[in-house]
Amino acid sequence: MRPFPAQYQSRAPHTSTAQVAKFFPTREKFAEGKRERETEKENRFWQKTNPMHIKRASTEKLREIFGKYATQQINGEPYMTSADFVRSFLGQSYNEESIKLIAGIADTSKDGLISFAEFQAFEGLLCTPDALYKTAFQLFDRNGNGSVTYSEFVDVFKKTDLHAKIPFKLDGPFIQLYFGKDRQRVINYVEFSQFLHDFHEECAMEAFRLKDTSGSGFISALDFQDIMVNVKKHLLTSEVRDNLIAVTEGHRVSFPYFMAFNSLLNNMELIKRIYLNATSGNRAEPITKDELLHSAQTMSQITPLEIDILFQLTGVIHQSGTSIWRRHSKTIDKNRRIVYNDLSNIAPEHYIKNITHRLAEIKAVESPADRSFLIQMLESTYRFTLGSVAGAVGATAVYPIDLVKTRMQNQRTGSFIGEVAYRNSWDCCKKVIRHEGFLGLYRGLVPQLMGVAPEKAIKLTVNDFVRDKLTDKQGNIPRWGEVLAGACAGGSQVIFTNPLEIVKIRLQVAGEIAGGAKVRALSVVRELGLFGLYKGARACLLRDVPFSAIYFPMYAHTKAAFADEEGYNHPLTLLAAGAIAGIPAASLVTPADVIKTRLQVVARSGQTTYSGVMDAARKIMAEEGPRAFWKGTVARVFRSSPQFGVTLVTYELLQRMLYVDFGGSRPAGSDVAKAKVDVARVNPDHIGGYQAALPMLNGIETKFGLSLPRFGAPAAVKRQAS
Repeated sequence: MRPFPAQYQSRAPHTSTAQVAKFFPTREKFAEGKRERETEKENRFWQKTNPMHIKRASTEKLREIFGKYATQQINGEPYMTSADFVRSFLGQSYNEESIKLIAGIADTSKDGLISFAEFQAFEGLLCTPDALYKTAFQLFDRNGNGSVTYSEFVDVFKKTDLHAKIPFKLDGPFIQLYFGKDRQRVINYVEFSQFLHDFHEECAMEAFRLKDTSGSGFISALDFQDIMVNVKKHLLTSEVRDNLIAVTEGHRVSFPYFMAFNSLLNNMELIKRIYLNATSGNRAEPITKDELLHSAQTMSQITPLEIDILFQLTGVIHQSGTSIWRRHSKTIDKNRRIVYNDLSNIAPEHYIKNITHRLAEIKAVESPADRSFLIQMLESTYRFTLGSVAGAVGATAVYPIDLVKTRMQNQRTGSFIGEVAYRNSWDCCKKVIRHEGFLGLYRGLVPQLMGVAPEKAIKLTVNDFVRDKLTDKQGNIPRWGEVLAGACAGGSQVIFTNPLEIVKIRLQVAGEIAGGAKVRALSVVRELGLFGLYKGARACLLRDVPFSAIYFPMYAHTKAAFADEEGYNHPLTLLAAGAIAGIPAASLVTPADVIKTRLQVVARSGQTTYSGVMDAARKIMAEEGPRAFWKGTVARVFRSSPQFGVTLVTYELLQRMLYVDFGGSRPAGSDVAKAKVDVARVNPDHIGGYQAALPMLNGIETKFGLSLPRFGAPAAVKRQAS
């Protein structure tokens, strides 16, 4: 190896040990930095491979939160007790035995205290794809040795509510298959995951055998209801629970029917995929039993009996009359159809989908049947308020494009030779900035915002209101209903739009005359008067009614097409759907927009004047040709498309974050599933993997039916929740 050159050796300064320590980290800091880099790398990997992956929290933030809840100090190190972790940090009101069991999930040393290392390790576990099974495994692994013995399983199971409801034979043949005849075999994590999955099904069969005292293979409808409510309640939505007797017509339930019923509820997510496969992803397309059966046979082992039960349930839930439906099954089987919303009403809640955050959640009514006229008025007011905010945000985002569009449409080529001021939209934008400054692009914004808030608000409110009235109990609305709702929305906004448009347009074109007198919005209003503010209203109707009739139905279907398999729309898909729907809607009504603009601007000396819609259409065609009707199309599309995209995504996100349940319909795709976790009690300190802590505990109950006894909520927890 060649020596370091002498000319460089002389320039190397002498560095002390203290200086080296200043620039180079200690071993502990180096290791911590390495863990941070590995965590970030792991986050990026899982984010790409799994969209539901939760990003891990930083060590510093976790340490800060841990110190906030840890009440024990041992040798100068903070520790959490079981109560600190479950009651204070997780905010759960389990009893003393349950607290020890749940805290034992994180307390891998099983010494009754949770160190920061254990706290951080559990946060990492909650970020893994199989976090639910790992959490359940550590609940049963009482010794922390990486395996579950028979005694450990029995010790935990006897403390669950399920054991209190059904005296399961813990020394029966099922247990022997997993733990051995002498019950000395231990089960590792992978085997335990399968055992836990099979165990709950065995509990259901054991409950059936206990009810079937005669061994006939049948149980009564009341016994069927009792088993489902007590053993399988985690699979029941309110609609299914309320119709358990109705779906059996009060008749005896056979063992095959019982097993198929449970299998159907267990496989509802698969049924959804089968439905989407049959409809090519269309959630609004009704399909028959035969069509669903055909799709099922190409994808899975869903049985014909399960499909029969599915159609029975939907028939009962929609009050179609199960007995009539069965008596006329030969005719109704072929005519009965279901849609995706039917499946959503039956599908059990998915624990992982509960990781949602809202700023507020208010339940105004317990059920849609409680909706009074006052509640419906309050719902319209709520939507109007959110629509106002969304409209203002959307209008501000694209106002410069709107100004360019207006000036391009007002530019005339038939009155004076050489009068063309702008070659194209880009040239117009540059000249406005050059001669009027950057703020010139926002000339007339204030009256625009004053009018656009109620304009967009009433459009969104009326569209939602009419859609609600035309939507059936299954959540479906016909195509003509969507178009009618959009047309009504477009027509209703003109009362706000026309005065706004005429003032805005006159302010926007005022800057074209160099040295001209400054025009103010108030002076325009005084000059026009009340009736003058509605000049060109017919042209405004001609533009806004077809625009909304095109836009809202296309937005609804585009949004549905962009939704994921659970029907959920990410904000980016909402923005994309709103922007895409605006392209045909904005472009196809440009001729009406040109006529409206010509009627509302003040014609300068020598320019053609118009007396009405038809007069304007004839004169524009005669003087400028058909191309004049499409002036500003590009600018209009570039303005309307993103504006409505921003407006709609803002409107729907506001409804998600500030959720008030008035018993009416909500925007489709707002929630992945109905959240069971009380969002008001979500602790802001639940960062990183701990965002999934409560959904995972809920998942142990809803997926495996293993609920642990609770107390009433302690006063401290109630104060924290409020």
